[in-house]
Parts: sequence; structure tokens; C-alpha cells
Amino acid sequence: MAGTNRELADFLRRARSQVDPSRAGLPPDGRVRRVPGLRREEVALLAGVSTDYYARLEQGRRITPSAAVVEAVGRALGLDAAGRAHLADLIGLSSAPASRRGRRGVQRVRPGLHQLIDALDGEPALVLGRRTDVLAANRMARALFTDFDEIPPGQRNYARWMFLDEDARSLFVDWPDQARAAVESLRFEVGRDPDDSRTTALVAELRERSREFDQWWEQHRVHQRTHGSKRLRHPLVGDLTVEYETLALPGDPDTTLYVYTTEADSPSRRAMDLLASWTASGPGGHPAHRGHRRAGLGADSRVER
Repeated sequence: MAGTNRELADFLRRARSQVDPSRAGLPPDGRVRRVPGLRREEVALLAGVSTDYYARLEQGRRITPSAAVVEAVGRALGLDAAGRAHLADLIGLSSAPASRRGRRGVQRVRPGLHQLIDALDGEPALVLGRRTDVLAANRMARALFTDFDEIPPGQRNYARWMFLDEDARSLFVDWPDQARAAVESLRFEVGRDPDDSRTTALVAELRERSREFDQWWEQHRVHQRTHGSKRLRHPLVGDLTVEYETLALPGDPDTTLYVYTTEADSPSRRAMDLLASWTASGPGGHPAHRGHRRAGLGADSRVER
């Protein structure tokens, strides 16, 4: 159908199918459910709108509900904060897409930010931009994850590395969880700027080259990473767990700083200190990195940072 918001339609249908009717506070009606989740009329009832109105919304019709209606639909579907923000983006209530269209040029990290992450000696730090492009990494991040500086700039992307480099699969003990989070974060990104051709090209490539990415992308779940943990099995220092915090940069909403730390006096902290010692001994401040198979990372597909 011309003018249909397919992303919105897909998101609402999948969100509705994942709601447990027994926990939605609806009285039993004795009808047999042919498909999992809520019926359209049940979502409409919970959101306080007509069934016809919600049906048109779920069909992706070009209607613009109020912020109050979007909030009510989000509550009816049990969406978390990221899900509600994604819904607002898809409907067009958020100002992010319009504001971001004027900032699609090459992203650059200012010198002061480079100095900041380099000053975090002993703690890995990454700067990610749009579509999880890796804009900068200090020496500890290069030692802990991979030497992103060795990857061609147009392919220096966290999600791309996660799915197309075999070293990433062996590095993360909980790779499926970490990889799924990367997919859900990219889904959130697409909702904020659905017309960005470079993000679309990245998603198309990953869907074609990774079965897991394609499967998880179809689920249309979203996630906004603000903090969490990662369990690693590093080839040089063994098992360790790192906690990460994200910091949005004032005046630059498309750039995020990730800082990774370990618990004091823990085996993970000792492993990190050992890695820091090894990194410091590398020539020019760069570690003599483990070999990367680079399978899938050498393709000539340029993605503007």
C-alpha cells in the first residue's frame, strides 16, 4: 500500500504478539486464541482508543496520534523506555530524524575527546558514532577487543565486527547475548533516522552475510545500551568480566563514549592490569595484536563515518 509506514506496522504487530494476555489485566472471554499475544481490539481497549483507530495505526497508515495516545499504546504493549522511544520515532513524534538529517556528514572526534580517552590509562574506552561506527579507541580498547585502527575506515563498525569477524565470536563468552544487543541497538538507530542510506546499506549487508543477524533483525526488538557487562575469554589474559557505562556527549547526540571497568581487587582487575602492562610494552603504544582472520572485514564496501 502506497504511503504505508512498514517499519511501524511490523513493530506494532510483533510487539502485540509478545504480550501475555493473562498478564495484561483483561478479563477472560472464553474465545480460543489462534495466534499468540493480544488481539487488536484488546490493545485498543487497554490504550483507550477505538479498534478502528488502532487497526489503522498498526497497518502503518499515515496518521499522527498525539503523544498521549502513543504513550497509552506503549503501556498497552508493555514497551520499555527504549521501545516507547522507538515507537515515537517511527510515528514521527520525535524531532530526532529531522535534526539528524542535517548532520549526516563525516563524523570526526575532536582532539580533546581523543586526549580524554587516552588519559583513561588502564581502562578501555571507545567512541561510537552513528550506526555503531567506531570513531576512536584507546590502546586498552584495542588490546581488549580488536585493533580497530587496522580496519579500513569505511568498515570500522562495531556491529559489523561483531558479526563478520570470527575473533569476536570467540572473544565473547556470551556472544549471542552481545550480538543480539548489537542488533537491537541498530534497530533503535534505524528508527531514529530511517532514511539514512548508509545505515540501510549496513543492515542489508549484515542480513545477507549473517544468518543470526537476519533472524534477530526480523524480530524487531529494540534496545538502547546505557550500561551492562560483558564476559570475555581473552586469548592473552584469560577470562574476565567488564562493566561498561555510556556517556552521551553534550552538543553531539550522535556520539557516545563507552568506558569499560572491572571490580577492584578481582581476578578480572588483575587480568586487565596484566593486559595494560602488555599493551604498554607494544611499539608506539600499540599492542602487538593477535592475528585477525578478517573474514568478511576486507570487502570493499565504504560506510561513511
